[in-house]
Amino acid sequence: MTTTQKRIKSVPYEQELYKDLRNDRDGAVEYLNASLEDPNELELFLIALRHVAEAWGFGHLAEITGLNRESLYKMLSEKGNPRLSSLTTLLDGMGLRLAVVKK
Repeated sequence: MTTTQKRIKSVPYEQELYKDLRNDRDGAVEYLNASLEDPNELELFLIALRHVAEAWGFGHLAEITGLNRESLYKMLSEKGNPRLSSLTTLLDGMGLRLAVVKK
């Protein structure tokens, strides 16, 4: 690298994503809804929900939902398969709910 070139420090995208998801509830809702747009890619919803949960903090979510922290990690893992009751409890703790809409 020459002396005229400057080194640009990059920030992992997760940091910015989590900050946005933590500070912008409407943006988090849009993010979650966008993950549901392709019915053939439902695992994207779990990934998006995991990102939102990580932004909020698993410990905080466990505290406000009454769900076990380890259970939260497990249900939102790559192999997670959350029960509807756990999912609705988690979403309720975030001030969100599931909805069915007409196509």
